[in-house]
Amino acid sequence: MCGIAGFVWPGHAPLPPESTRLGWLAAMTGTLAHRGPDGEGLVLEGPAALGHRRLSIIDLAAGSQPMEDPTGRVVVTFNGEIYNYRELKARYAARGFKFRTNSDTEAILAAWLLDGPAGLDDLEGMFAFALWDKATHTLFAARDRFGKKPFYYTLQDGVLAFASELSSLRQLPFLRLQTPVSALMRFAAYEYVPTPETIYRDVYKLKPGHSLLFRDGRLTTAAYWDMPLPGPEPEASEEELCDRLRLLLAQAVKRRLVADVPLGVFLSGGIDSSTVAALTAGMVSRIKTFSIGFSEASYDESRYARLVASRFATDHHERILSADACGSLLPEIVARFDEPMADPSIVPTYLLSQVTRENVTVALGGDGPDELFYGYEYFPAFNLAAGYDRLPPFLRRRVIEPLAGLLPHSAGYINPRFVADTFLAGAAAPPWLRVQTWLSAFTAEAQAPLWRHPAPGLLAPENLFAPTRDLFEAYPAADPLARVGYAFARQYMLDYILVKVDRCSMMHSLEVRAPFLDRDVAEFICRLPSRYKLRGAKRKYLLKKAVAGLLPKEILGRGKRGFLIPVASWLRGQLRPQVDALLGEKHLREQGLFDPKEVGRLVAEHVGGAADHRKKLWTLLVLQLWLDHHKPDIIP
Repeated sequence: MCGIAGFVWPGHAPLPPESTRLGWLAAMTGTLAHRGPDGEGLVLEGPAALGHRRLSIIDLAAGSQPMEDPTGRVVVTFNGEIYNYRELKARYAARGFKFRTNSDTEAILAAWLLDGPAGLDDLEGMFAFALWDKATHTLFAARDRFGKKPFYYTLQDGVLAFASELSSLRQLPFLRLQTPVSALMRFAAYEYVPTPETIYRDVYKLKPGHSLLFRDGRLTTAAYWDMPLPGPEPEASEEELCDRLRLLLAQAVKRRLVADVPLGVFLSGGIDSSTVAALTAGMVSRIKTFSIGFSEASYDESRYARLVASRFATDHHERILSADACGSLLPEIVARFDEPMADPSIVPTYLLSQVTRENVTVALGGDGPDELFYGYEYFPAFNLAAGYDRLPPFLRRRVIEPLAGLLPHSAGYINPRFVADTFLAGAAAPPWLRVQTWLSAFTAEAQAPLWRHPAPGLLAPENLFAPTRDLFEAYPAADPLARVGYAFARQYMLDYILVKVDRCSMMHSLEVRAPFLDRDVAEFICRLPSRYKLRGAKRKYLLKKAVAGLLPKEILGRGKRGFLIPVASWLRGQLRPQVDALLGEKHLREQGLFDPKEVGRLVAEHVGGAADHRKKLWTLLVLQLWLDHHKPDIIP
């Protein structure tokens, strides 16, 4: 796990002095030191400048980057891990490639030199890399299949610049990094800025499963992999499918145990992380596991993690914290994110990464099944909403909706009124927008009174949520639920879950690997019809059946919870000073973005208990904290 950065100067412009370019490159990599504290590398090759910050995982002695191939033709800067590099090296060596190190990085060089862009199909792992081919004056870059590793890029005035984080691009004085109001509106809708857009105009995220090629001033991107479509009903029995799934998961875990540094497992006590811990414990003696607990009983689920740790005799490490006190960490964490992201669980994820890094350098996590196996409550809710929509209109509008309005508000983890209102709003939306309506902080309708000067046209739902519609329509599955799963994986998981894990872990120089996002595992799951993922109201159907004999019954029977965070009470308590300062009338009038009256209404209703606006206010507070720290140039 590392940080990469660089730029390619246009051929029609004179090169700045070498010292100037090295200074720019050093500034770019300097902001990525947390991603790679073990070493720095800077290389200038003609118009190309490639920089690297290294977190040493494999071949600690000889794996420094940027790395050249033995002929000196190609140089690469690489972030991530290639899990099958040993098999690839054996195959490429048989074809005549001469290896000089034991590093997985050399597998990328060989793949390019022997097979060009087609070599991406051989690479199994998580990665973002950029290589410069001196013979063809080509920069080639790629991002892994699910986008576990970040890759930002921009092409301005003929200069291509790229980096692992936006903070690195901000070090180049010749780039224009401006934040349009449209990007802020997207953030308010999604709680992140969806790929390929970013918080800055003309700066993009490379899509997962895509490559980038820059030659002769022309930039092109292309897909090299996508999630396969569901197939027909499999001929194999459910028992045979369970056997196959267990075999693939064990293979995926084994691939991710290759490291020359200490390794452990994130363990929340849920089915996903417990499965990873169980499989790892069968391959490694006395595996280390890590969890976070809370002193408040209503938010603490650490007993489930301890149960799994005891079952598999792991070397378990946990830290018990006060959920209420954790809110004070929010400003620090938000300020360190290169883009705003309003997932409240960034706080415990940050703390879990901190605890884990005190003991190991690599951790395996359980990300992926909620999206691939339809583990979120939104999946059965999608089917329920389709049935609700078929009810007679008078029954919906005259009976059910008035009754829902009588439900009470609550500041707890479950707010009955908020759940009912959110479900009804999504049920009224078209299928492509239904789940995103449930996920959104601010729908198009809710944003209308929020902005003083909104971006023209974006207040129409089909424009504000166009990224979701594009994904829904791009996946030609006959089953609408499969399209929902695709959009979840390509948007929510990509820009919310994986970004959270990458940023929080790398703030502590910790590498996190995701066995469920192994290509073989993912393709097997994707090809299954939806009934193997969602059976009635039972989510993760086949996964639960496959691991039934592996995990304790208490774990198998648990519902999906995630990190429980008291956001509603935080906003009324320890975060109230930030709410008053950053969402108060004086600040909002000086800033000129939001309507103080509308924001004031949201704050007053939430603080007074008249309504639950935790999602809206949390999103606004995170955005204001980010704006206050980064102070971007905001444009219409």
